[in-house]
Amino acid sequence: MTEEQLREKLRKITALFEGAATAGERQAAAAAMERLRQALDTAVKTQPLPETKFSMADQWQRRLFLALCRRYGLQPYRYRGQRYTTVMVRAPRSFVDGTLWPEYIELQAALHSYLNQATERIIREEVFRDAGEAEERTG
Repeated sequence: MTEEQLREKLRKITALFEGAATAGERQAAAAAMERLRQALDTAVKTQPLPETKFSMADQWQRRLFLALCRRYGLQPYRYRGQRYTTVMVRAPRSFVDGTLWPEYIELQAALHSYLNQATERIIREEVFRDAGEAEERTG
């Protein structure tokens, strides 16, 4: 997979979650996203939202999740003393469960696949052609 193919796949995942296939649908989805951001903003100002804690496996997953939160107008944070891979977010639970987390999972899987393929290719081309796992032996 090339970088351009990855970018196209990420756009398709985003369009899927926004419900857009054509240019007109993308414009409508962009307007819907803006309405969602405004609704989240209003909800934050009028009532305390539940705080959700997310634990990411590494800095790459955390960066993706932070960017996705910010795209929706959320302000991710962490408390002093929490691990660097911990992210806290205040958002309606229905939004987290129905939009934010499922979209993150899809985007993360696409990026993971791309990075895995790129790593394998570079190792085979620049280090050694056999980049397979170590053999398994009995005791």
